[in-house]
Amino acid sequence: MSWQPEMDELRRRQEMAREMGGADKVKRQHDGGRLTARERIERLLDKESFREIGSVAGMAEYDGKNDLSHLMPGNLVMGRGRIDGRPIAVAADDFTVRGGSADATIKGKSLFIEEYANQFRIPIVRMIEGSGGGGSVKTIETTGRANVPGVSGWTTVVQNMGQVPTVGLGLGSVAGLGAARLAATHYSVMVKEISAMFVAGPPVVNRLSPKQYDKQELGGWEIQLRAGAIDEAVDSEEEAFAAARRFLSYLPSSVYEAPPRGPQTDDVARREESLFDAIPRDIRKPYRIRPIVEKVVDQGSFMEMGRLYGRSVVTGLARVDGWPVAVMASDPMFYGGGWTADACQKVVRFVDLAETFHIPLVYFCDCPGFLIGLEAEKSGVIRQGVRAMSAMFQGTVPWFSVIIRNAFGVAGAAHQNGNRLNWRYAWPSGRWGSLPLEGGIEAAYRADLDAAPDRKAKQAEIEDRLNKLRSPFRSAETFWIEEIIDPRDTRKVLCEFVEAAAPIRGSGRTSLWMRP
Repeated sequence: MSWQPEMDELRRRQEMAREMGGADKVKRQHDGGRLTARERIERLLDKESFREIGSVAGMAEYDGKNDLSHLMPGNLVMGRGRIDGRPIAVAADDFTVRGGSADATIKGKSLFIEEYANQFRIPIVRMIEGSGGGGSVKTIETTGRANVPGVSGWTTVVQNMGQVPTVGLGLGSVAGLGAARLAATHYSVMVKEISAMFVAGPPVVNRLSPKQYDKQELGGWEIQLRAGAIDEAVDSEEEAFAAARRFLSYLPSSVYEAPPRGPQTDDVARREESLFDAIPRDIRKPYRIRPIVEKVVDQGSFMEMGRLYGRSVVTGLARVDGWPVAVMASDPMFYGGGWTADACQKVVRFVDLAETFHIPLVYFCDCPGFLIGLEAEKSGVIRQGVRAMSAMFQGTVPWFSVIIRNAFGVAGAAHQNGNRLNWRYAWPSGRWGSLPLEGGIEAAYRADLDAAPDRKAKQAEIEDRLNKLRSPFRSAETFWIEEIIDPRDTRKVLCEFVEAAAPIRGSGRTSLWMRP
């Protein structure tokens, strides 16, 4: 006899599992403008590369003869596949089975895929929809007991943050442990108007609050993006998949490899004439930093992260002559580029990302210092700022900084890793010191100003004298700034930096890897 009966039984069970929660639940998923878990995996991965693991795991029903009558699959579809030819681990919550609740979860599947990514050192993408935690209140009745909170396997989730690229896509309502899984990533994305993320959803919150919220009011994409809980929001699931693929293209498969060099499609010697006049002579005038960054790095390569959070600092990944780099840049359109508490938190997380995956860091600095005032003090900006500076000083990645305008105070000092030698340049528009003259003259020269018959004329005289003394050329004379360059040569110098940095990027797990 052959083994055909067993193979037929396997195929029958797999067919039952592929029906997910049933035709009516699949239709409800589609009617809500959302793909199913299996459709999502198919569209994320390279064609026909998915190999499912645990394909027949689920809750089975047997008849009186102990023959299978029905199989309801577990609500996590997972396995391995490829993105751009590279191996990947993938897990997708199936909302058609008990709404993604733990009532239908087989915990071993989610633990397995995390451990698989960890041991085989490959990136993991979590496509999250549902709670995925201890279940609903109704679970007490179905199990006959109350769940003692615990998160088995979270150690591996934490370890993966320090070992393999981890991406989270919030593709529907995400709450409780589901929200934690989305946040415990290097890069997270929500879909506008479809996704929502919260610790507890409207039914729980509205029971305790006089104000009633719907999903978007409580945890919509704009709330979470501005809060820094996620990194990006896009208009469709297809865009979410594209964002995940693009993010992974900048990173190695694990920390034990160097970030791969991409295609060299841009001229190393390209000079952008507009950079020469990019910084206004009038220090009160802001300018747009993103066009400056985009003209220096490889064209079209800049991928911003966290655009609506900590907005005085822009962060993102890019390529320079094909080499991946982590880019930070001051944005004078918000607080003049000054560091707020949330901007400092953003810097810590981003610097840790670069350190975790050994990506050289490039900083376009125009920082007049920490935000000042009562509200800034209430936000604990100095502690957050010291954390940001400490993260820089603890880093080991090659560092390139260019002071394009301001570098004042403690926040201004955090324009590089001051614990090691770096490539540092300044544009002729560079200005630095302990305090900007505009505010410091009143404090330092108060007696002279009070004694002057014409206070404004005296202040102008002092400003003129000090401006000549603080010329960037005076600093270059004493080697306090290593080199002043023509802004149009920035790309050429940066290309030289990434070439020199490539052999010394290092590999392996860092002592201080990224936390969410």
